[in-house]
Amino acid sequence: MTSKLHLIYFSPTATTRKIVTAIAEGFGAPDVERHDLTRQKQGPTLKLTEGVAIIGVPVYAGRVPLVCLERLAGISADGCPAILVALYGNREFEDALVELRDVVSAAGFSILAAGAFIGEHSYSTPELPFSPGRPDADDLTKARAFGRDCAAKLAAGWDGLTPEIAGNVPYRDRVPLGGIAPETVMETCTLCGTCARVCPTFVITLSDAEVLTEAAGCVMCCACVKNCPTGARVMRHPVIGERRAMLQKICTTRKEPRVFI
Repeated sequence: MTSKLHLIYFSPTATTRKIVTAIAEGFGAPDVERHDLTRQKQGPTLKLTEGVAIIGVPVYAGRVPLVCLERLAGISADGCPAILVALYGNREFEDALVELRDVVSAAGFSILAAGAFIGEHSYSTPELPFSPGRPDADDLTKARAFGRDCAAKLAAGWDGLTPEIAGNVPYRDRVPLGGIAPETVMETCTLCGTCARVCPTFVITLSDAEVLTEAAGCVMCCACVKNCPTGARVMRHPVIGERRAMLQKICTTRKEPRVFI
């Protein structure tokens, strides 16, 4: 049994962080070190030589977001086992896990296990909810059980082979991000700065009278929308309206986590 876990994650709305944390609880290592990449303009330079890494990312349109890959780029390992986590909004995780597998393997990790878990979709609203409140208590229970299974696999003398993981290579085409961003309803905005403090790409700034958003750098995670205390941040671009209509047709049936171990 390893004594150390490295939790490495990008989690603008805290859903990936919750799953990674629950897996770590199930794994049960006494020494846990967190590497939260969400609000780092540049990821750390870090080479792991001991312990197990749990690496978690959100899924954007079936792929690992480029911002995640950029912040993971400085992290490498000398054969350390890794547990991979993809967090998706109840549509599909598609090729995100195999993409993460390939990136992490190239960085020197050995893939112990992988799991796709569900979180509330970034575009979810009270009027049009998509997987609201997830990960919920049942998701977290399953994440802890997955962590226990990963620890048992390692303790039983894992052979170092990568498990079969669902997904395709070559990966699906990447959907370009940028150019669309949440807006601010200034009538209800108090200029508290919460939106700027939670933005993972640092594209929100405040002046004395308004909130400014550089849409070209927005990844549409909607962290600012979900954290605004007055509801002044809204995502109402027509393209997002079309996507919500599509999600309403295909994302209403509850999906359950899938693990590969």
